[in-house]
Amino acid sequence: MLDRYVELINSATVYDVCIKSPLQPMSLLSDRLNNTVLIKREDLQPIHSFKLRGAYNKISQLSDADRDKGVITSSAGNHAQGVAYSAQKLKLSATIVMPVTTPTIKVDAVKRYGATVVLYGDTYEESFTHAQTLSVQQGSIFIHPYDDPLVIAGQGTIAPEILKDCPEIDYLFVAVGGGGLISGIATYIKSVNPQIKIIGVEPDNSACMTAALAANERVVLDQVGIFADGVAVKQVGKQAFEIAKHYVDDMIVVSTDEICAAIKDIFEETRNIAEPAGALATAGLKAYVRNHTLSSKTLVTINCGANTNFDRLRHIAERAEMGENREAILSVAIPEVHGSFKLFCDLLGKRPITEFNYRYNTDTIAHVFVGVGLSNGESDRQALLSLLNENGYDAVDLTDNDVAKLHVRYMVGGHSSGVDNEKLFRFQFPERPGALRQFLTILGSQWNISLFHYRNHGAAYGRVLVGIQVPDSEMAQFRSLLDTINYSYFDET
Repeated sequence: MLDRYVELINSATVYDVCIKSPLQPMSLLSDRLNNTVLIKREDLQPIHSFKLRGAYNKISQLSDADRDKGVITSSAGNHAQGVAYSAQKLKLSATIVMPVTTPTIKVDAVKRYGATVVLYGDTYEESFTHAQTLSVQQGSIFIHPYDDPLVIAGQGTIAPEILKDCPEIDYLFVAVGGGGLISGIATYIKSVNPQIKIIGVEPDNSACMTAALAANERVVLDQVGIFADGVAVKQVGKQAFEIAKHYVDDMIVVSTDEICAAIKDIFEETRNIAEPAGALATAGLKAYVRNHTLSSKTLVTINCGANTNFDRLRHIAERAEMGENREAILSVAIPEVHGSFKLFCDLLGKRPITEFNYRYNTDTIAHVFVGVGLSNGESDRQALLSLLNENGYDAVDLTDNDVAKLHVRYMVGGHSSGVDNEKLFRFQFPERPGALRQFLTILGSQWNISLFHYRNHGAAYGRVLVGIQVPDSEMAQFRSLLDTINYSYFDET
């Protein structure tokens, strides 16, 4: 297996369109982590992603007969642009099937390369199936995003570039979605220097490779997180999994907050805004150093993409401070009396207040949702909670609570004493016209909606928090109805 992929990597044709991207020092992060940190700038490729390597390597090696048939693929992002760009360069026809939920910026980017775009389905899985059907009907050649030897080899060309620029590295951190990138890199690295540790990084809500390696077989996740959409894959590729079993040394998962903090790190070092999947490896590097107390090592991370919507930057900025443990989000009950605000703020002292929301609750209690800046991370957060509790405040730490960070911080409210049988559910809606109306139509009028909060973050999915009055005796019927809607949901009651 190793020799075969090394040969394919050495004979890859990526440099007709790709650059040998630079390996740059991250001096600020190196100083903070007490390690030498280097970042591979795949965001500088013509389509701002490494995906061009695999797509072009596959398409350029098609026979003349297959080229005449044209190519087709399914993707909501960087692979779509890679196939479209490659087809344009080679003067082939290309069809890209994209979910209806794909942001307009990505659809327009593919169209600019001359490809035909077909919008189909709400999810990648639906568009993938439709693309394969069209491939059979049209006779076009399907270009798999990650589970193809030539695609894997194209991505693997990153490895010899890294070793040429820095032969003596200790750890290499690689983002994992379907597994094409890490499998290509791992085979080459291990053939040259088996002592280099290959660490795969996944979001904690899309960790299909981690689950597969733990089970020693490919598993299908029930649902995947949507923030790092470039790696939102339910099942790792067959060939990638076989390679990972032998050549990937370890896996680590990171949170959305940690990814946002890594985006900020990359910006501060390069003045480039990585997409969430592009910063994933850097987030994993930081977490791995912390968990394994690494020092004086040479660590390499890969910025594998910089295609993100401008609309998402607000969400990223909000979460970055929590990813670095520099902000705590608290719910605090304070007395509903004159001067209580000032007394509360006096207790906080010189700690910076980043957010303050107040809601009257009863004649005796008010609810405050407050963000407080931290100077010493976790220890400072625990000291703050202890200080509040010791002074008689009922304080709840919401720093790691997704409902609080996605919804509650934008809602000045709380429990209502006049609402019976209220249940709280969080939904992920496909961001397309009619999705909300379809949800409300299916839900019908049997149960009353008592709370509703929706906010779009510039992604393919909107996030909705719904309060609904459902007696316990009707919960089974209600859950059955939710399952027919086929939207991802979480009971947050």
